[in-house]
Amino acid sequence: MTSSIHTLHFGDTAIEYTLIYAARKTLAIHVHPDRSVTVKAPAGSDFAALPPRQPPRRYVSGESFWYLGRHYRLKVSEGEREWVKLTRGYLEVTTPNKANTAYVQAQVEAWLRRQAQRHFHERVAALLPRFKPLALPEPELAVRAMKSRWGSCTGKGKITLNLHLMRAPKPCVDYVVVHEL
Repeated sequence: MTSSIHTLHFGDTAIEYTLIYAARKTLAIHVHPDRSVTVKAPAGSDFAALPPRQPPRRYVSGESFWYLGRHYRLKVSEGEREWVKLTRGYLEVTTPNKANTAYVQAQVEAWLRRQAQRHFHERVAALLPRFKPLALPEPELAVRAMKSRWGSCTGKGKITLNLHLMRAPKPCVDYVVVHEL
């Protein structure tokens, strides 16, 4: 049985834990009353190679969201009218049925897509004049959720930007837009 001390960074918090390899078949995590953490892993396993798993979003009040490089908390409330807006550190969602998390998710994603269309068009319009000597035509712009790239450009000048780019800081958005132009 071998043990070593490691640190896991979760947001702004550093969690120190003791990793113990033992004769067992499964992984176990113990959080003790003194707030110390012990992880027991099967002997011979490569615990460090395991990718961290992030739980799926639940779309309930208190969840964390990133929008243009800033952190917001989700605040879901019930109301007759549907709307989504950013106010003082919160992404506020009003919906007729806040218990229907799939509906809340659809509202947030539709809002994010509208914001992405608007913001990306603004950034292309602001950055395109820098390429005036190249006489680039106004590109056709599309927004999609992509898994493996931030953006792409076809030979015909159609630019597709990743919806998830709206989570990145504004300079990162500009960098991707300039790259695709």
